[in-house]
Amino acid sequence: MSQSVDTPSSVKLRPAAKSKGGESTRQPPLETATFAPPAARARSARDGRRATQATPVLSIVAPTYNERGNIRPLVEAIAASMGDTRWELIIVDDDSPDGTCQEVAAVAREGAPVRCIRRVGRRGLSSAVVEGVMSATADVVAVMDADLQHDERLLPRMLETLRTTDADLVVASRHVEGGGLGEWSAIRRRMSEFATWSSRILIGDAVSDPMSGFFMTRRAVFDAVVYDLSQQGYKILLDVLTSSPRQLKVVETPYVFRDRRSGESKVEAMIILEYAFLLIEKFSKGLIPPRFVLFAAVGFMGLAVHLAVLNAMKIAGLAFLPAQAVATLSAMTFNYVLNNTITYRTERLKGLRFLVGYVTFCGVCSLGAVANISVANLTMSEMHSWPLAGVAGALMSSVFNFGVANRLVWGRRRRPATPMVVQAAIA
Repeated sequence: MSQSVDTPSSVKLRPAAKSKGGESTRQPPLETATFAPPAARARSARDGRRATQATPVLSIVAPTYNERGNIRPLVEAIAASMGDTRWELIIVDDDSPDGTCQEVAAVAREGAPVRCIRRVGRRGLSSAVVEGVMSATADVVAVMDADLQHDERLLPRMLETLRTTDADLVVASRHVEGGGLGEWSAIRRRMSEFATWSSRILIGDAVSDPMSGFFMTRRAVFDAVVYDLSQQGYKILLDVLTSSPRQLKVVETPYVFRDRRSGESKVEAMIILEYAFLLIEKFSKGLIPPRFVLFAAVGFMGLAVHLAVLNAMKIAGLAFLPAQAVATLSAMTFNYVLNNTITYRTERLKGLRFLVGYVTFCGVCSLGAVANISVANLTMSEMHSWPLAGVAGALMSSVFNFGVANRLVWGRRRRPATPMVVQAAIA
């Protein structure tokens, strides 16, 4: 069903002024600064305050990290594509050091319908998308990258599909006729093919491109799944598809992945690992959290470190008890540093908090060792099997260490500053 809305004026931004080093210096005003017609900008007769603009038809969420150079071109491109349809762009930025949020603010001051959610101390694409969608004001929400690799010209077509059909999702697909991966390297193509193939374990082959980061959905669909989303990793579409309590109706439209215009690609090894953990979590129906898998993997590596140090101490002629103590402390230190770097990279501890976390982690692991021995001893007395008792003890300590460390070491928040009490004179 079509919807009647107030239509914005055309939008065109002048390019930012450049310094000798090529960086933006001052943002000139829009050639057309008025985004809403007079009816939507009526002033209150009582106090002269400006009325709120009409609700947009489409909210576009774009997670960012170091995308300052793409913000202005993205706003211009979306404005040119959307025409008279009212829209808003929500940039969810993970506290980029390049000034992405400041650039968004500069463009917004010129009248563009764009705002920035600046996330301090939080990282991750999926969780950024969730925060952006939850702040959206439109009934229809699009998710796309801010690097201009997704074709913004598809937005009107995708919106029209949702407005005229009963589809729940419109996915911009690289794997249907007319779509493509663009100038991807051979290894990146193989990675994408493997990820798509492995996702079929969960969703079958109904969607050709469940790895797509460019899609549009009704806000109600997102609201229905938000509490079940993993929010880990980079594949939010797959997370939505596997979290829905009902079968979603999906329409795919082709697009060709474009080359990045500015900035650097965010593809890295951790994305692959996080995707694997997402599959494990969804396949286990949430029984196995993604972080527990990585935490346990680090624990196995820590065991190897423990045995290696213990053997080195033996060769050095150290007695067993002090050698065991050195090996245990070495393994704890290794596990803590690696977990802080990889498993909890989005909550990474630094400075004094790193040292406090280390002491807490060692304490937790010491209690975990007690739990290990207790469960192993109980299993041995009942089952009379060394291997079974050893596995039971190790599993118990892994679960205990993860649960407690997840809460006490990396789940702690900075204590808020005590407010200053000011005596104010009341007239």
